[in-house]
Amino acid sequence: MLRAVFSFFLLLASHSFALDLSKMSDKERALFHNEIRLYILENPEIIMEAVEVLRQKEQQAAIQSDFELVKNYKRAIFDDGYSFVGGNLNGDITLVEFIDYKCGYCKKAHGEVEKLLSTDGNIRFIIKEFPILGDDSLKMSKFALAVKIAHGDKAYKVVHDILIKMKAAPSTKAFDRIINNLNLDKKLVQDAMESPEVKGIIADTRNLAEKLKISGTPTFVLKDELIRGYVPFDALTEIVANKRG
Repeated sequence: MLRAVFSFFLLLASHSFALDLSKMSDKERALFHNEIRLYILENPEIIMEAVEVLRQKEQQAAIQSDFELVKNYKRAIFDDGYSFVGGNLNGDITLVEFIDYKCGYCKKAHGEVEKLLSTDGNIRFIIKEFPILGDDSLKMSKFALAVKIAHGDKAYKVVHDILIKMKAAPSTKAFDRIINNLNLDKKLVQDAMESPEVKGIIADTRNLAEKLKISGTPTFVLKDELIRGYVPFDALTEIVANKRG
């Protein structure tokens, strides 16, 4: 609010230069400043109008900035060669999600995204493993990626769905239980977890997120737009429809 008010006064000042304040006497300058002050006091609503104008300008600037970021890193976002790709592989639009398994809003968004994919049927879906909430998050992403490397996309998606719903802290026992229940190769998964490939994927995704100015999860990319934060099903559906035109 203070920033917006300050910007408003700067705007007034910039217009006042057309009057060439430098040529005013001290008395004339004081009278001019007093007139501005009185006008604002008599019409305080202009402060809120200025705040709204500033908010809209900042919002438009952010949208344009995000548009340029997505354009500049399009290949890394939509075709990195290592992230899980599901949904309709031939869908007419692609939804990308940066997730952290310990993120409460990622857990909440999971059901919304699954509902969107099943009801729409024409969306290509990419998951970016982006662990930012500590060691547990990192362990879970490494485990999920290791399963993908060792057993492919189908096994990865099953494990992803399990991990995103997990409430307890991840442990070796929890991972072993998942491995046994899904008949996975324990050694292959364990070796992949500590492999340079998994470490590289996570590092590359973090690097991409930094370039895209993504600092939280969930963050979605849909066509040319970055959508930061949780979005409910109805809003997601509307955004998809708008992007399709």
